[in-house]
Amino acid sequence: MLLDHIDSPTDLKKLTLPELPLLAEEVRQFLIQKLSATGGHLAPNLGVVELTLALHYRYNSPQDKFIFDVGHQAYVHKILTGRQNRFDTLRQKDGLCGFVKRNESEHDVWEAGHSSTSLSAAMGMALARDLKGESNRVIAVIGDGALTGGMALEALNHIGHEKRKLMVVLNDNEMSIAPNVGAIHNYLGKVRSEKIYRKAKDELDWLLRKVPAIGGKLATTAERVKDSLRYLIAPDGMLFEEFGLKYFGPVDGHDVNKLMETFKQADSVDGPVLVHVLTVKGKGYSPAEEDSHKWHGVTGSYKIESGQVVKPVGPPMYTEVFGNTLIELAESDKRIVAVTPAMPGGSGLLKFAEKFPDRMFDVGIAEQHAATMSAAMAMEGMKPVFAVYSTFLQRAYDQVVHDICRQNLNVIFAIDRAGFVGADGETHQGVYDIAFLRHIPNMVLMMPKDENELRNMLKTAVEYEDGPIALRYPRNAGTGVAIDSEMTPIEIGTWETVCEGDYAAVLAIGPMVQVAIEASELLKREGINIRVINARFVKPLDEKMLQALVKERLPLVVVEEGSVQGGMGSAILEYYSTQSIQPASIHIAGVPDIFIEHATIKEQRAESGLTAEAIAKQLASLPVRKRQKAT
Repeated sequence: MLLDHIDSPTDLKKLTLPELPLLAEEVRQFLIQKLSATGGHLAPNLGVVELTLALHYRYNSPQDKFIFDVGHQAYVHKILTGRQNRFDTLRQKDGLCGFVKRNESEHDVWEAGHSSTSLSAAMGMALARDLKGESNRVIAVIGDGALTGGMALEALNHIGHEKRKLMVVLNDNEMSIAPNVGAIHNYLGKVRSEKIYRKAKDELDWLLRKVPAIGGKLATTAERVKDSLRYLIAPDGMLFEEFGLKYFGPVDGHDVNKLMETFKQADSVDGPVLVHVLTVKGKGYSPAEEDSHKWHGVTGSYKIESGQVVKPVGPPMYTEVFGNTLIELAESDKRIVAVTPAMPGGSGLLKFAEKFPDRMFDVGIAEQHAATMSAAMAMEGMKPVFAVYSTFLQRAYDQVVHDICRQNLNVIFAIDRAGFVGADGETHQGVYDIAFLRHIPNMVLMMPKDENELRNMLKTAVEYEDGPIALRYPRNAGTGVAIDSEMTPIEIGTWETVCEGDYAAVLAIGPMVQVAIEASELLKREGINIRVINARFVKPLDEKMLQALVKERLPLVVVEEGSVQGGMGSAILEYYSTQSIQPASIHIAGVPDIFIEHATIKEQRAESGLTAEAIAKQLASLPVRKRQKAT
């Protein structure tokens, strides 16, 4: 096995070029085997095996900087840089991160969990290199899906202007997580399929080589002829040439020899270049090639022979409940449209797209555009439901503030993956949206305790007419409660008591309601009765209940799977402060002021003190005081 002897890029360079395809097959089998146990981003990494081998074979990491966009296709890079013996720990607590991680290796020079950042990072590193008088290469590997992000286009514009020496490797597999959409995708498709120009260009090159001497004006004329041919016959790289990057390709991303030849040619250019590489997502594993969408990121284990993903038996995921409920509501309300930034599957909207193809809008990796487009649709009387992961909504913050909330437009935010997300780790945690949404004027923010309440909240949001309203829900499966046959709207800003008690009151939100119930059951065994309140609206708060709790002199414990700074606990403290009310005592249990790394959601909650045992312990330690009504 060649792979057994590869612990660093130096080891890779000891192989001959004809041995690299053999190593590529070993790497593929390694990935298929390891990820069948751990899960992870299989299809993206199977597609970049030869490309990553060629990059490490040609260049010298970490002196030469490899910047992967997003980073979920860097598994091969990790294997080649001394981490293959840790792949059994992939995406597990204290194990290998599923993305590039700087503290894992000196070869990981840039971290990213969101797309479209690599070109800006490459530009920054190229500028710093030149200012320091160094000569290393800077190479950004970006997918065609990430190229649709506005930040990538901003960077391309600046790269072409500065003319610094750097390389952009466009990994074109026609996919991001879902099939790509948009004009840039269509343009690349035309480049991929256009063979007339490439054939003509090859024939022209052959003809020129037959001329004994081409020098001076004739050489210049020859280049002009080729450029004219490019513009006349095909768009082959024209867009990137206009941006100021020298274009090479398209080149077969699974042909190591062609990749090496192309990189050699690109290195001769004293300025920015773009190498257009065509790859097959999921290559080498039939199930992943046939359905690269499904196999983009596998959350659990799978059977290698059949490709059957092992799924736990239990209640449906909140995402699934959301998608089905939206279809049910849309059948009777033609104003409802769904908007998502490249996440129709992850956001539970595939069935909606099948049912209402004219009312489903996947805008690609363009969260800002999605938000502003939703604002305009709401202004024209539609009911846009912007389905987006909490972590990705961060990218549209300015548009949420200025275009939606400032104009008080009736956009519905369906915020998926709110709270801990497990193996995707710190770049994807949905623990900040409460803090960055609740302080915006006109916003309503709510979260259900179970899947039945999710349905009722979505009904509430659709019937709400007074401005923006956000519904956040976790990555978890539901609790298994019975589903009402009819949905019932919930009065805005009202909480509910789910457990009675007079020792203390726990104000919990979302999945933490169930954790609080479990904590109260633990304390019942000790004769302690805890009141558990489903504080389902973060904004507006239930002010009547907050005042009543103070009158009862109940100690309060706020439990939220979100950042303590700026979260629901902060909102409650702010309310009491503005009303000059002093509660008996108030304690906040939430996510501390650190980035929580990859682990299971259960482990992440334990790390943050958000388990039933931890909450029970905190409640039991409260100072016992006589309950007296405030005068």
